[in-house]
Amino acid sequence: MKRVCLLLFLSLMSTLIISCGTLGKNFDSSRVQDIKNNQTTKAEILDWFGIPFKEGMENQYVMWTYQFDKYSAGSTKSKDLVILFNDANVVKAYRYTTTGDY
Repeated sequence: MKRVCLLLFLSLMSTLIISCGTLGKNFDSSRVQDIKNNQTTKAEILDWFGIPFKEGMENQYVMWTYQFDKYSAGSTKSKDLVILFNDANVVKAYRYTTTGDY
């Protein structure tokens, strides 16, 4: 009987541990409103948001992604900021999306 209770307890605990977590790095989304296409520089973005979670290329332009996802039992919150820079290291375009209470 003790063994069954122990297995049941361990199963419940592992389920709770697995169902909670984060992905990415949290960033200050209040600064998103300050981004201006064709004005905001890469240096300003770095100062406001820090090092991006992901870096890549899109149509030969540098693209930075800031991402933070928080998972807990029954809910998911996420916020993503994707910034595309032109050849002069100025914001060409950006997209900000959220779910949850961000």
